[in-house]
Amino acid sequence: MSELRCTYRLQLGPELGFAQARALVPYLLELGVSHLYLSPSLQAREGSTHGYDVADPTRVSEQLGGEEEFRSLCCAGLGVLLDIVPNHMAASDENPFWRDPLWRAKFFDLDWRTGSHRRFFDVGELAGVRQEDAEVFEITHAKVIELVREGLVDGVRIDHPDGLANPAGYLRRLREAGVGHVWVEKILERGERLRDWPVEGTTGYEFANDATALFVDPRAEEPLTALYGEIAGVGDSWETLVGDCKLEQARTTFEPEVERLRAALVGAAEGLDLPEALAALRVYRTYVEPDTARVDAQDRAALAEAALPPRLASILSLEERGHDVFVTRFQQTTPPVMAKGVEDTAFYRYNRLLALNEVGSDPSRFSLPLDEFHAGNLERAARFPRHLLATTTHDTKRSGDVRARLVALTWVPEEWEALVRRLRGDLGGLESGNDEYLVYQTVVGAWPIEPERLDGYLEKALREGKRTSSWLAPDEEAERRVQRYAREVHAHPAVAAFVERLAPLDGQISLGMTLLKLTAPGVPDIYQGDELTYRALVDPDNRRPVDWQLRRRLLASAASEPDSKLHLIRRALDLRTRRPEAFAGSYEPIDAGPRVCAFLRGGEVLVAVPLRVDAHFEPPAGWRDVIRVGGFPVTLLERN
Repeated sequence: MSELRCTYRLQLGPELGFAQARALVPYLLELGVSHLYLSPSLQAREGSTHGYDVADPTRVSEQLGGEEEFRSLCCAGLGVLLDIVPNHMAASDENPFWRDPLWRAKFFDLDWRTGSHRRFFDVGELAGVRQEDAEVFEITHAKVIELVREGLVDGVRIDHPDGLANPAGYLRRLREAGVGHVWVEKILERGERLRDWPVEGTTGYEFANDATALFVDPRAEEPLTALYGEIAGVGDSWETLVGDCKLEQARTTFEPEVERLRAALVGAAEGLDLPEALAALRVYRTYVEPDTARVDAQDRAALAEAALPPRLASILSLEERGHDVFVTRFQQTTPPVMAKGVEDTAFYRYNRLLALNEVGSDPSRFSLPLDEFHAGNLERAARFPRHLLATTTHDTKRSGDVRARLVALTWVPEEWEALVRRLRGDLGGLESGNDEYLVYQTVVGAWPIEPERLDGYLEKALREGKRTSSWLAPDEEAERRVQRYAREVHAHPAVAAFVERLAPLDGQISLGMTLLKLTAPGVPDIYQGDELTYRALVDPDNRRPVDWQLRRRLLASAASEPDSKLHLIRRALDLRTRRPEAFAGSYEPIDAGPRVCAFLRGGEVLVAVPLRVDAHFEPPAGWRDVIRVGGFPVTLLERN
């Protein structure tokens, strides 16, 4: 692999194919990026806007430009990491493996009773693939392995490994096939550690959550919790809400999967509440391997914490044998229950501080102590030094800059409360106080935002929350009331004035998060367009076209824009290019006071980031500035 300094994520689609991506290479090289991190590029369904609905994994996408254009992109000057989708494929006649009944039976995880297949989450058009079958693996990975062996693709990102029958076995097989650099889209819950798999690390959700919570002022927890409770009404704790949402999903959306599990238990399911069991697990899944009888300490701890019925716990921990199919399927079912219950339901019902409602986050953790942030970095440095570091991805509910502005609310909680009370007084409220508080934070976090984007987000948020409206039974009139109210909030002059007041604060937080990403142990990942101020909400809002001409023009004049995120990225990546040994070296936390996050990299680079508006940092002698941004000490230094 060529030097891995920084990845840049491109969301390929109808307006950004391989040829258009190749035209961006000179700009990205000048920015300091070393690798393109491409969204799925194999043949997807006709009209696909994202590539995760793969129709033929043996071919490069014709819609994106075909294999010749893909190879040209890979040879254009940047390394390539490719997002691949092993867990599922499109269940349609466009897919040759689905179209043929014999291939379908071999390739897809079918229910022997009904033939209705294992789905990707709740999407019936996407069918689970049996990657545990050696021939299926070889056929579906032949093209990717070919591209890796030819040196065109440096590594791969594995989408949703938790859906596979045996993630560890799959990753070992990938390594044996010659794919040496692998990142997994693994969502780690609070306190959970990535297994010792043959991977470079995860795609960075946990870093994004830590880097956000680090800037949250813990002193604001009491007043903001009280304000939320007053407006939304006193509700359940986050833990209770999560359990209820997961159980709701297990008993409704995933009823077919529950029945399939019951059939696999072969008479031992009597008296067991399987939905309750699926909802009880606190992590996405366990990784028990029935074929090798492997049950590690993390698996045992997760099963014990779930407090399952003794018989079920015995089966899932392999103390009682003879139920291998059930164990495998149970482990494949808890991840979609978790994802739909938490990410796509609970996160839209619990609105205390929306900056904390992110993939893999625990919103009940209001802020992160500095020593815990350092501990996470030290572990990554020791175990996964090429772990990806993200602040915005195609899966985040809000871009890093939206989260930075919402985090800034915790720096001025009294002013935020005053704004909320004025808006309520001037505009009235909504029937649902929870929806109302969602509107206030969404408008302020994304301001200014076009009405159509705001409407689209609120429709999705209300339907995902499944209270005011839902996808199955949409209440369009209720949705319109919330959308109208949001437009009134957006137009209120007090909002514009408040956002202007926040600008230096959320700017400081955004630049601080960016510098931490660029210098902490791991590989920084920049999402397309995020080198400038980038305010985006959940997909599809974050897949809007990027103004590349603007970015090219600003990069050419970046020296005259010393306070910009673009300037910070360019200078930090230049330092990584000049001093690679420092960033491959040690990580040493520095005590610079309770309001400054500071550390040394390889003894040669010093980073200091303020965590509060009143932070102060005085650089020691013997160091020279690489960059010091604005009127606050977002500082990057190198030793003289």
